[in-house]
Parts: sequence; C-alpha cells; structure tokens
Amino acid sequence: MPTVAGNIVDTLVASGVKRVYGIPGDSLNGFTDALRVNPQLEWVHVRHEEAASFAASGEAALTGELAVCAGSCGPGNLHLINGLYDAQRSRVPVLAIAAHIPSDEIGSNYFQETHPTELFRECSVYVEHVATAEQMPRLLRIAMREAIEKRGVAVLVIPGDVGLTDISAAAEVVRSYAPRVIPAESQLEAAAKALNKSKKVTILAGAGTQGAHDELIAIAAKLQAPIVHSLRGKEFIEYDNPYDVGMTGLLGFSSGYHALKDCDTLLMLGTDLPYQQFYPDDATVIQADVRGSQIGRRTRVDIGLVGTVADTVGELLPLIKPSRSSAHLKSMTKHYGKTRKDLDELATPSKRTIHPQYLTRLIDEMADEDAVFIPDVGSPVVWAARYLTMNGKRRLIGSFSHGSMANALSQSVGVQASHPDRQTIALAGDGGLAMLLGELITLTQNKLPVKTVVYNNSSLNFVELEMKAAGFVTFGTELSNPDFSTIAEAVGIKGFRVEKSKDLPKVVKEFLAYDGAAVLDVVTERQELSMPPTITAEQAKGFALYAVRTVLSGKGDELIDLARTNIRQLF
Repeated sequence: MPTVAGNIVDTLVASGVKRVYGIPGDSLNGFTDALRVNPQLEWVHVRHEEAASFAASGEAALTGELAVCAGSCGPGNLHLINGLYDAQRSRVPVLAIAAHIPSDEIGSNYFQETHPTELFRECSVYVEHVATAEQMPRLLRIAMREAIEKRGVAVLVIPGDVGLTDISAAAEVVRSYAPRVIPAESQLEAAAKALNKSKKVTILAGAGTQGAHDELIAIAAKLQAPIVHSLRGKEFIEYDNPYDVGMTGLLGFSSGYHALKDCDTLLMLGTDLPYQQFYPDDATVIQADVRGSQIGRRTRVDIGLVGTVADTVGELLPLIKPSRSSAHLKSMTKHYGKTRKDLDELATPSKRTIHPQYLTRLIDEMADEDAVFIPDVGSPVVWAARYLTMNGKRRLIGSFSHGSMANALSQSVGVQASHPDRQTIALAGDGGLAMLLGELITLTQNKLPVKTVVYNNSSLNFVELEMKAAGFVTFGTELSNPDFSTIAEAVGIKGFRVEKSKDLPKVVKEFLAYDGAAVLDVVTERQELSMPPTITAEQAKGFALYAVRTVLSGKGDELIDLARTNIRQLF
C-alpha cells in the first residue's frame, strides 16, 4: 500500500509531470523517498528553495504545463515564496508542496513552525492544509486543477507525518485542454462598429496573443493598424510582422509610445500593460481578454470583450470593413524605422569600453534560432527588449510582472532541465547573479549546459538610473565584484572574461559553442543610460537636480563619465 507521499508522486507522474525542484528536509523525507523509488519523476536538487520555485516558474512559462517545486517545513518552504509570486503574477501553472511540522505540534510554537496557509495565500490561486490522509487525493486533484485552469500557483501544505501515512487511493490523472471562449455577440457588434468608423486604430498586444499570431496579423491588415507590444508579448508578436512599431512602456520605443498616443481607437488584445501614463488620453478603447476581471483595470474601457484572443479576433474579422486609409500605419512604421535605426547605431563597438547594447546584439546574432533567453530584472531586461530578435521559435522568459532580481540563472535551471538539448542563455546582471550565486553549482550538479552572460558593470545599474532620474546622488549601489569567470571555473563551469570590445565577437562565438555550462563575464560600461521612450519634464528636472547634487557631493567626475558615455544617445 502506498503512502500519501507515494500517491502524490504517482498522480504527478500519471498527469505528465516530469520533475520536482527543491531541497530535502526532515519533514519532506516521505516525499523525497517516494521520488527515490519512482525514477519517472526526476528530483532536481537546487541550492536555494527560491531557485526551486523560480525554476518551476521558468519551466511552466516555457511549456505551459504544470511544474512542481517542494520545500521542507518553516524556513524551507518560506524560501519558495519569491519564485511563487513570480509564477502567480506571470500566470503560469505551478504546484508547490509545502511540508509542515508534525500534526500534533501545530499551534504550539514548535521548532520551525510557521502558518503556511496564511503565508502563501497572497501568491496563490489555491492553498490548503492537508490534515488527514483521506483528504489528500481530493485536495491534490483540486490544487492541480486550480493551478492549471487558473494559470497560477497552488500550494498543498502537508505535515510530514501525514505524508508517511498509508493510503489505498489510486493515482489520478489531471490534464487540461485549451477552451474556446468567445465574447457576447452584442459586444462583438459594438466593437466592430467602433472600429469601422475609426480612422486611426492602434493595436496594443500582449502575452495573451500567444498562439494567435496569424489572427493578429490578419486584423492589423484589415484595420491598417500599427501593432504595439508589451514586453511579455514581444516573443509572440514581433516576428514576421509588417505592422510592428515596437514596444511601449518604461523600456519601450518612442515609436510605440506615439502610436498609442496618436490613435483615435485603441484595440487591446491580451495585454495587462500596467503603466497608465502610456495609454491614449482621448480615444475609444476596446479591450479583449479571457479574464473578464482584467477589463478596465489599467485604463477606461468603452467596449469589453471577454474571450481568448484567437477566438475573439476570429469572430471580429468578418465584421471589419477592409477599405480604410493607411496614413496612420505608414506614419508609425516610418517612425519605427527611424527609432530602430537609432537604437541599432548604439549597438556598436567602442575603443574605450564595452557598451551593453553591443554585447546583446552579438549574443542575438550568434544564438541558436530556437534559443531561450532569460534576462535578469534591471538593465539586462532593457537590452533584451531592444536588441533580441524574436522569430517565432525563440523564447523570452523573465520576471517581467513580479520584477525580482536573480531570476535569470534560477529560471534557466527549469528551462534547461525541461529542454536539455535547447540552447538556454541567462542574461544576468552582476547583482542578480551574486544574489543566487550558488545556483552555478546547481548547473554543475545537474549537468545543465546553461550559458550565463554577466553584464558586469560593478553596480546596481538600473537602480542608479532610477536615482539619477529622481535627482538623487547615487549611493549604496556600487558592487565590488570578483572575476565571475574564475568563480565559474572553481565550480566546474567553463569561464570566459572580456574587457575590450575588440575581443568580444570571438569570445562570444566560443562561449555559445562550448559543449556544457559556461559563464561569460563581460565588463560593461557602468554609465550607460537606458533612455525611456519619452522624457518627461519631471525626469529632466530630476537629472538636472542629480547633476547639481553630484557636483556638490564632490563626484563631479561622474558627470564627465556620464556625458562621455552617452553623448552618442543625446546628439
């Protein structure tokens, strides 16, 4: 007769789960022992439980299927919480097994006691405590179904003694199939009427357009509408798209910004862009989202369409009149061409230092056609957004909604473990890599050939930019970094280091071609500015105030370096 833990493992295997990420612990022993006797479910041993949940988030983002992580009681499962927040906000299905203290000790302030059901409630669609063995099969079924159907995190809290209890229940199969969701006919008709009378339609598209590329291009053609994308939508929208005018938001392009601001009708498709200041001030807004609760969350919406993007657009297309002016589209695509040219001119070699734009461009040019890129939050995300080319096969995964440091290396563990033959490239900030540096050993231990690029600018670079924009003298952001390539070699990973632009192309090629895990430590320009798509008066005031304060603080040489580095962006 199997134990409760054994039944969990059997159910996960029957439901197509391939691996579990985590660290063993006494309260989790029943579960890890059940894994030991069932080799169909791989145990991926990480060095920090936060990396386990990020790895599960990365796998789920890439596959769209349920991924699983586990932590022992108290501090063990508490470490899961940051990666679980990321999975929840990225809307990817993850099941977390949170082991708990012995049942008869709950409520006594026992060693390592916490209250996991309360702690995980905000970062999950479902969290429940399994009090008896008889409860478990049903609660496991519910938890898996909640995670899969609601695209979020489900947490099962299981005391170690319950996990060791014998149970007679058989393993169950929990699978999901994508539904068709179509808006109400009256709303479709209202949307078509508004679109047909509009002269300047702009489409804002996000991650919800995954799997709907053909429909997106078809409706843009009929509407003669430029397509602006969010960061999470980049991988699904940017390729084979003559209507693309770039990204908007804080990391976006000026062309994307103006395409939104200048339209008379905005059609939002599967997007939850959070920045209200980038939406048009006076336009008819039509929003389509499979989650009705999202409609109107970011801006005022005139017509809401509850449905999946592919199905919604499929219903709209026959109702759209094809004849209309293309002046708005031509104006915005021309603007995009200029913006793209200006950005590309920044991604060039320098005699003095290495510009991060140039590094990212080389990585983009030499990476596999189906590579998976995972940028750290901070400046690597900026360069990934602007210089990585999507082609319908490549993937771009990151902590784009939760915005956590240290996601690049840890998410790459899950991506590479689930796709061992696919090139996985972590674009790590020096601060992000250092935060979970131990996960380099996870790569070695699990023989994961992740390629980790380090943007080594000896600073929390994006934080410095935020300080400058707000008028603060940079403080507390300097990093005293080691040679990360030497650290890589010490843990059994091939290390490369580049300090001059002229050496970069050759080394990037060798790095990406290396058969196994590798770290490329690149000393990049610290003072590089990632210019936003538009500069507000408040930002300009902030930079002026920063300059005055910097001189008064005795750091005037920093202003000289800043000007020398970025003069090509300003003139």
